[in-house]
Amino acid sequence: MAKMEVKTSLLDNMIRVGDMVLLEPLSEETFINNLKRRFDYNEIYTYIGSVVISVNPYRSLPIYSPEKVEDYRNRNFYELSPHIFALSDEAYRSLRDQDKDQCILITGESGAGKTEASKLVMSYVAAVCGKGAEVNQVKEQLLQSNPVLEAFGNAKTVRNDNSSRFGKYMDIEFDFKGDPLGGVISNYLLEKSRVVKQPRGERNFHVFYQLLSGASEELLDKLKLERDFSRYNYLSLDSATVNGVDDAANFRTVRNAMQIVGFMDHEAESVLEVVAAVLKLGNIEFKPESRVNGLDESKIKDKNELKEICELTSIDQSVLERAFSFRTVEAKQEKVSTTLNVAQAYYARDALAKNLYSRLFSWLVNRINESIKAQTKVRKKVMGVLDIYGFEIFEDNSFEQFIINYCNEKLQQIFIELTLKEEQEEYIREGIEWTHIDYFNNAIICDLIENNTNGILAMLDEECLRPGTVTDETFLEKLNQVCATHQHFESRMSKCSRFLNDTSLPHSCFRIQHYAGKVLYQVEGFVDKNNDLLYRDLSQAMWKAGHALIKSLFPEGNPAKINLKRPPTAGSQFKASVATLMKNLQTKNPNYIRCIKPNDKKAAHIFSEALVCHQIRYLGLLENVRVRRAGYAFRQAYEPCLERYKMLCKQTWPHWKGPARAGVEVLFNELEIPMEEYSFGRSKIFIRNPRTLFKLEDLRKQRLEDLATLIQKIYRGWKCRTRFLLMKKSQIVIAAWYRRFAQKKRYHQIKSSALVIQSYIRGWKARKILRELKHQKRCEEAVTTIAAYWHGTQARRELKRLKEEARRKHAVAVIWAYWLGLKVRREYRKFFRANAGKKIYEFTLQRIMQKYFLEMKNKMPSLSPIDKNWPSRPYLFLDSTHKELKRIFHLWRCKKYRDQFTDQQKLIYEEKLEASELFKDKKALYPSSVGQPFQGAYLEINKNPKYKKLKDAIEEKIIIAEVVNKINRANGKSTSRIFLLTNNNLLLADQKSGQIKSEVPLVDVTKVSMSSQNDGFFAVHLKEGSEAASKGDFLFSSDHLIEMATKLYRTTLSQTKQKLNIEISDEFLVQFRQDKVCVKFIQGNQKNGSVPTCKRKNNRLLEVAVP
Repeated sequence: MAKMEVKTSLLDNMIRVGDMVLLEPLSEETFINNLKRRFDYNEIYTYIGSVVISVNPYRSLPIYSPEKVEDYRNRNFYELSPHIFALSDEAYRSLRDQDKDQCILITGESGAGKTEASKLVMSYVAAVCGKGAEVNQVKEQLLQSNPVLEAFGNAKTVRNDNSSRFGKYMDIEFDFKGDPLGGVISNYLLEKSRVVKQPRGERNFHVFYQLLSGASEELLDKLKLERDFSRYNYLSLDSATVNGVDDAANFRTVRNAMQIVGFMDHEAESVLEVVAAVLKLGNIEFKPESRVNGLDESKIKDKNELKEICELTSIDQSVLERAFSFRTVEAKQEKVSTTLNVAQAYYARDALAKNLYSRLFSWLVNRINESIKAQTKVRKKVMGVLDIYGFEIFEDNSFEQFIINYCNEKLQQIFIELTLKEEQEEYIREGIEWTHIDYFNNAIICDLIENNTNGILAMLDEECLRPGTVTDETFLEKLNQVCATHQHFESRMSKCSRFLNDTSLPHSCFRIQHYAGKVLYQVEGFVDKNNDLLYRDLSQAMWKAGHALIKSLFPEGNPAKINLKRPPTAGSQFKASVATLMKNLQTKNPNYIRCIKPNDKKAAHIFSEALVCHQIRYLGLLENVRVRRAGYAFRQAYEPCLERYKMLCKQTWPHWKGPARAGVEVLFNELEIPMEEYSFGRSKIFIRNPRTLFKLEDLRKQRLEDLATLIQKIYRGWKCRTRFLLMKKSQIVIAAWYRRFAQKKRYHQIKSSALVIQSYIRGWKARKILRELKHQKRCEEAVTTIAAYWHGTQARRELKRLKEEARRKHAVAVIWAYWLGLKVRREYRKFFRANAGKKIYEFTLQRIMQKYFLEMKNKMPSLSPIDKNWPSRPYLFLDSTHKELKRIFHLWRCKKYRDQFTDQQKLIYEEKLEASELFKDKKALYPSSVGQPFQGAYLEINKNPKYKKLKDAIEEKIIIAEVVNKINRANGKSTSRIFLLTNNNLLLADQKSGQIKSEVPLVDVTKVSMSSQNDGFFAVHLKEGSEAASKGDFLFSSDHLIEMATKLYRTTLSQTKQKLNIEISDEFLVQFRQDKVCVKFIQGNQKNGSVPTCKRKNNRLLEVAVP
């Protein structure tokens, strides 16, 4: 399918027929041809209604990716191509949304892909259900139970490299949201005879080979095993290795899966010890010996193997050896002990190996159930997955094939009943009249086998319990007497004369006509296999084992619980299990997967029609199709039906406005489909004959072709019209650009010519004007010279006159001004006040101040406290005002800056300020500490689990926690200690253990001494006579001296209301026990770089060399 193609129906792009119900004509040949054609195109899934047929491709196909899971998630069953994911999604959604318990029945013969199908179902459900740590753990345990069960229950056969040799039914339990809660596994009829004997070309169970290939040498020695397969009689050598199978890697996978499922280490070891014991049982051999009374008895040839088995299982060697040589029979109060001959000893050995392995497998299933069972007791929804043998018809069919085929008869019976029931319920739900459907009812065959009085299993049990000589021949004689007249039973020795001369029916056989065909059963071994007898001596020997697991596997061996009643036979046990399984399946909504093997070569691309035909017959697939087609072959909801076929009617195309059912009625009336070919249900249209559906599909295909032609025509017209309009637009643009270019070129030519002409004319005119101007200039210059001399003479005369006149006028004006001033002063003197000059001064001064402040407003510096810029003063008399304004502005912006601080920052700056007052210009180390923030809790004691004990011991708030070097009083060497300062105490603790070494109340601290140099040494002086001062003062070295001294000073001041004395001197006295020692700081070159060193010179002097 193309990448952009969207598939909305099963009928789209269908290779032949995706649903066998639509196959026309229906016959065995057309059925097989349809499967083969789809198989050739890698379409391995086909439907029969809601049943999925799966053909094993014997290769990996890219159809199980996460993208495929999303494609089929929450989609209608018939919406996409047939797929196992579609059935899984339908079952899961029915369980989650409709609250219906589901079961998925997977059947088919060995090699058909049943186990892989069950894995795909479980992986799909795990992918689409909820997520979460707890849900993921449940899903992982459910999925990882498969590798464990496959290792112990699967084996290589001629038909399948991973054949399940047991039937498995798993109930997966979900909560109301659809999330998995757990599961329960039931197993049926493990083929335990494979433990002691395998057909040619086949292997024993996988776990034996995986253990020998993947176990370490240490583990093999512990289990007393060797890696060579040929050392063990129970392992066939011709198929010991399988191409493409890595037993060693699989062993590691199984061990990991056991751990995920929940097996404890000692449980896994116990299981492997039992497996090793079974392997070694096959190596025990017997030899005959004659007793005095003439009876034969058996003895073990080599007791070394027996000894190793006893060591593995913790059994007394003599007890197990006797159990292999004698048999005790109890009847009421009597006990009879008889010897076993060689044949009976080998039978006892093999019976023990089979029972031991079979019970171990059952224990494994129960142990897995304990781990994966739902932990909550809320109401659960259940999805069952049944992976069981298909119908088996071999050349030699024995007891195992008989009960397997009996189980398949029961499954076929419930399949037909539930299928008919489902059909009938849908017809009633849709209001369609139900018509009786004729089909083959195999209840008569089931009754032949399971009838409690004269059924084959009942007669076999009766024969096994009958006293006297019981053989397979006596059982066959009884069958010939009771079942001779049954129409599905055939025997050459029966009373029915029609089989007397049937050479295809040997004398020691009987034949049953099953629903899938006739099967010939060899009666040899029926009685022994049904008895499944294990001698009581062996059971008791196993119960006496010191191995806890083996002892739990044989509870009947307990002498206190001896039961003389015979245990139930294998046939009756299996019959009861099948009855329980059928009862369980009938309470759930069934979903079927029929697996088919395309060839016996386990090769890809090979489709054997004869083999497939054989499987189709015994799976009853044609019968299934006929039952499905007996009423209406096809049904579909009105909405998708109308959506698919609405283009066939003008009234419904392209959109139908009314109800979908009315649209479908209009559509079918328009197409003139006969009324008897379809019926209208409440929500679906039912089509009786596939030919009608194919006719609709042909009409739809033709109509789609017509619509495609119409779309192509419209598209081509639109494309040509668009291209024409584009070319037209392009032509106009090109023409416009060309005309512009031509006109521009012509304009430039005209302009160039005009400029040349203009230049010549302007030159001629300029030369003419120049000549005229030169002549005029010469004339004007002569007149100007004469006029200039005349005007000069006149001007000098007039100037002289004006000066004389001005002198006279000025004298008059001065005299008049003085007179007017005198007159005004005399007139207005009485109106002037004495303070007029003061007011003028104040007014002038106010105007100057206003101008000053307005200029200051525009020249203000930034709000940064460290900005030292300030405008210069404009007037000298404003000098003090100018300085005061500068001080007030600086204080204001400092306050604004401080208001931005949090309480924590204020505390830090207060500490920094305190440190500045204490150490600035006094301690050389102070400048380097200014840029370092005071953190206090450098060790993060509350977060570090190493100091949990120390944190629990201190109830007060920790102000500072730092690692310091405590100077030893004796030799001057340093020891790392944790320095802790709380509200009331100063504590020292061991850095490694966190144990408190010293605790000093702050009231006992009198002084802190340090040098003025660039070092981290400081002394803490204690009050004389106090308990803390018994060993003297403390001398420390720290990288955070300034911070520690500041915090100690502030905390002491806060608690004692007294200032702590901080002494800064290059020499100070320290009290060490009873002696006063002088600590002296000197300059010196250090060998270890820039680190100060301390050295004790004598009893009274301690020198600290500072670089």
